[in-house]
Amino acid sequence: MYVCSCFGITEEQVKKHADGGACTPRQIASACKAGTDCGGCVRRIQALLGRGDCPRRDLVEGRTVPAGATAGEPVVFGTTADVTLSDAA
Repeated sequence: MYVCSCFGITEEQVKKHADGGACTPRQIASACKAGTDCGGCVRRIQALLGRGDCPRRDLVEGRTVPAGATAGEPVVFGTTADVTLSDAA
């Protein structure tokens, strides 16, 4: 079934992008443009994304420990290059 008729994006495509790490409508839009024209599909995209495990969502909702993690253990959300204050300009 189509979610975004403006760009012909299906539920299956949205779910595929979600499985690939997109956990917000904005991230889905970046991946496939769904929700960027008329906006009529944004609520449907939100419904498809649900409230599953998403590290960023945990931070936004004020959780100190992401769902599924154990308090006191380090949580790695991704890797970035080491940056020190002297590197920032």
